[in-house]
Amino acid sequence: MHISSLKKARLFMAFFHLFPVFIFSQNQKLADSLIILYENESYNDGGLALLKNIAEEETDPERQLKFSELLIKKASKDSLFGFLHSGFLQKGNAMQAKGNNALALESYFKSLDYAYRLKHEAGIGGLLLSIAGTYSAMKNSKVAQGYYNKSIKILRKLNDSVNVATALLNAGDDYFSVGKLDSTILYTTESVLIFNKLNMPIGEAYGLGNLGMVYAEQGKDVLAENFIYRAIEILEINKDYYPISVYLNFMADIYLRKKDFPSALKYGHRALSLAEQYQLKEQISEANLKLSELYEIIGNLEISYRHYKEHIAYRDSVINLQKVQQIGNMRTDYEVSQKQVEVVLLETQKRNQLIILGFIGILLLASLWFYRIISKEKIKSEKLLLNILPADTAKELKLNGKVKARKYNAVTVMFTDFKGFTSFSENLSPEALVETVDFYFSKFDTIIEKHGLEKIKTIGDAYMCAGGLHHNEDNHAKSTVEAAFEIAAFVEQTKNDTASSELAFDIRIGINTGPVVAGVVGTKKFAYDIWGDTVNVAARMETMSEAGRINISENTYKLVKEEYDCEPRGEIQVKNRGMMKMYFVNAL
Repeated sequence: MHISSLKKARLFMAFFHLFPVFIFSQNQKLADSLIILYENESYNDGGLALLKNIAEEETDPERQLKFSELLIKKASKDSLFGFLHSGFLQKGNAMQAKGNNALALESYFKSLDYAYRLKHEAGIGGLLLSIAGTYSAMKNSKVAQGYYNKSIKILRKLNDSVNVATALLNAGDDYFSVGKLDSTILYTTESVLIFNKLNMPIGEAYGLGNLGMVYAEQGKDVLAENFIYRAIEILEINKDYYPISVYLNFMADIYLRKKDFPSALKYGHRALSLAEQYQLKEQISEANLKLSELYEIIGNLEISYRHYKEHIAYRDSVINLQKVQQIGNMRTDYEVSQKQVEVVLLETQKRNQLIILGFIGILLLASLWFYRIISKEKIKSEKLLLNILPADTAKELKLNGKVKARKYNAVTVMFTDFKGFTSFSENLSPEALVETVDFYFSKFDTIIEKHGLEKIKTIGDAYMCAGGLHHNEDNHAKSTVEAAFEIAAFVEQTKNDTASSELAFDIRIGINTGPVVAGVVGTKKFAYDIWGDTVNVAARMETMSEAGRINISENTYKLVKEEYDCEPRGEIQVKNRGMMKMYFVNAL
């Protein structure tokens, strides 16, 4: 079985991945009519119920995101947990549809928190299913399966057969992706039986098709054909053509393995014909690729090459159609203009002046066009620079080409570090590792920006920031401690929500206050950084802290002792520093 086919199979499975009851009932026409009512202010409750219904019915991810965020904003004013639960749920669905798994997880966890507060068991079960599906999309199967099993347990207790079958189907799909075929068969078979009992043919067809793919992977071609035939039959009745094309390519693979080339070609051509009939461009590309492979094997290189060219054309058209058209138009315009110039030059010398003037005009237009392009790129580069450097530092760099180092007499530096992260990361794919770190650090960025702090850098799973830089000198110690409490609370909430997974981190936080020198190092890949003994002591405060605690130095203690309950730890031996006084900051 080809990897490309497997990836396509998982793509159409995603339609069944999150809240099937809601997805089956989504109605764009209803959403449009509800939007008209909302815009005409035809409501009595501030529009919360209307916004909830719009977010649930809307099929476009961008508009679903817009209305779910509006619902969250309005519901937050009065702490309306039910609407907040729904708002974050639909925001998560929109983010998941847009492919932003980290933000989808963040929204799902917030919705899950409100579901727990409401003791909404059905909501909890559904959200655990969504979280599992998102981790599966991140290729973190171990964590995904933990959430699938928790979801299935709750949904079975509620007798929610539709979502139980969906969870089983997607858990089986996840097992398939990591090659655990026995588990795939066990979970998928039960889902097929439930969907059949519920008279839900689409779910049954997907399950049968997946079983066919499993048996094809095991080389059990007769079983594979039987299950895939049954899936195709159901899907044709229900006019769900995308997966049919995928399954037909699988049938071609089965007969290719048998060296029955006529049958393999028959199924390959049938997949292409179906995809072309319903203008499924991705599947047209995949079917042409399959036929190219088949014809190459049987030695007909001319037809193989023709199908491969079609595969490339459709693959590129999905991504770059507009760009290709623009380039083609530019080339055509250029060639035509060149021919016109040649004709004019041959006809008469008297029009040379007009040609020159026209050429000057073209140059002016080209210059204007390039100026606009450069201006846009300049704006982009300036935004990028502001993401790397503080605003006044970026301004100084643009004006002078370099940045003068600056000394600050009092800056509060904070370090954070995840306990046990190294051992966790060894068992995770690079993509999933980056998404996990991004999930946490994106939230940290939001928190420190809220409190006026400056992010300095990250090193692995360590995060460093500072308060008191660049016109933010007032109350920087208090602001840093407040940010530390929010970071600790976020990590603790995430840990509680993911108790059964390996994402259950603890965090250590250390803070110190004192003088630093700040500046930019390097001329290529330059970075803003701070130096000094204050930074070293802050790092020591973090390493000497405990899980979930905020450890501060005596310098910081003197600045915040009136604001917070500080627990003295006495003098503690610190490597290369001797004895140092430390304090834990407790929440009031």
